[in-house]
Amino acid sequence: MLAMTDAAAEAINALTAQEGKEETGGLRFAVQRQEEAGAQLALSVARRPEDGDQVVDEHGARVFLEPQAAQFLDDKVLDVQQDDQGQLSFAVMPQPGGPV
Repeated sequence: MLAMTDAAAEAINALTAQEGKEETGGLRFAVQRQEEAGAQLALSVARRPEDGDQVVDEHGARVFLEPQAAQFLDDKVLDVQQDDQGQLSFAVMPQPGGPV
């Protein structure tokens, strides 16, 4: 199952609060395009999970994974990184000790 860092949880909580969806909302991952080497994912702030979504609730933050995205992200960790301009971006990395 997808894991998330404390930093990612804080960023998700800030995003859902900014969108006014902090009570039931979360960050939703959906597969936009499937490729041989992986998948291109679409991110959105959602008010609630859609039917069939897997819900990951860690550190007080919620992530909704559509079924294909859940399969792709099963052994990953969600983190957040800051660039030189201070912009935050989500990053998906392999879980420590998982397959490379």
